[in-house]
Amino acid sequence: MNAQKPAASSLKLIRLELARHPDFPQGSASRGYELQAPLNPDGHLDADAWRKIRRRCTVRRFWPGEPDRMGVLHHTRRRTWAFSYAPGDEDDESLYRLEGHVFAPGEYVTVAEPRGAPYTFRVVNVR
Repeated sequence: MNAQKPAASSLKLIRLELARHPDFPQGSASRGYELQAPLNPDGHLDADAWRKIRRRCTVRRFWPGEPDRMGVLHHTRRRTWAFSYAPGDEDDESLYRLEGHVFAPGEYVTVAEPRGAPYTFRVVNVR
């Protein structure tokens, strides 16, 4: 039996926007991330598919007053997930328990900036 390749349709474009925060009580649609990642039918990150198509798993960070940051979704040496914008891990933004999250509108994901506080983002779109 042939092993199945990850279906192109498993690669999803996911938009995260800043959820409620003390500085942004209503959240902020102008602060967030767009990432491309393979999801399984339940909406969880598909790590096996990621290994096969990791170069296509990109992220764009958008924040007012700053240029967009382009990077990749990667699995760290500590077996966690992060957004990375340059070689090495000094700029990595850690993703809190990403393997357990469902990427569906209304769900939440926590991202910790390097040497910074964690922020919670709401999944607003998966397509």
